Amino acid sequence: MTDVDRQIARSSEYLDRTRGRYRDARGRARRRREGEILRRLGRIAAADIAILIAAVAIGWFVPLGLGGALAVMALLIAATLFFAIFPVVVPPSPEKLAQVPLKALPLQTEQWLETQRLALPAPAVPLIDQIGLKLETLAPQLVTLDEAAPAAAEVRKLVGEQLPELIKGYAQVPQPLRTVERHGRTPNDQLVEGLRLIDTEIAQMTAQLAEGQLDQLATRERYLQIRYRGDDEVGG
Repeated sequence: MTDVDRQIARSSEYLDRTRGRYRDARGRARRRREGEILRRLGRIAAADIAILIAAVAIGWFVPLGLGGALAVMALLIAATLFFAIFPVVVPPSPEKLAQVPLKALPLQTEQWLETQRLALPAPAVPLIDQIGLKLETLAPQLVTLDEAAPAAAEVRKLVGEQLPELIKGYAQVPQPLRTVERHGRTPNDQLVEGLRLIDTEIAQMTAQLAEGQLDQLATRERYLQIRYRGDDEVGG
């Protein structure tokens, strides 16, 4: 095999991995949308049935007449619109992620990340998808992890505090300054570097939890350069 053939093979492999991650992320987003639609339909059906049962019960004692029938119809329309428009699940704010129960933290963080995608630069979006996939893998491992364990504190610190703080800090940078270099890097560069580091950290945590290496996870030195210097720079 020539060098050209090897380069083509590596490029094809990279493209296949990229397509796979894209399909995974797109599939997860589709499943979330479908799940939310089903929850909305379920709540609409439950509300409409409750209104109809109440109307029938009242009708046994007081004739509703035309005015009552119109009132019931108005209530049905109002309930349908209410549950169709308003979100079923509201992702917590970054401040509240730190208080989310550990076993629910990956899913809640992933849902919050989805709400931030449009505000992030294009190079950061694939990293958000990768982090989302890793959070899905991490979630089952946290179900039996003691909240008081040192390893749990490390997971909560990275997923529930440092990751949201990185994105929140970037969002506070004025749009015109996000591509302006300072100390050789732009805020966009710093965001991407920070997300890449967090992605690696989550992967390492997941591997250690899978192998039962809780002591190593709890004692490993970790210091992420996620701090914000002034109004025009995101630490990374």
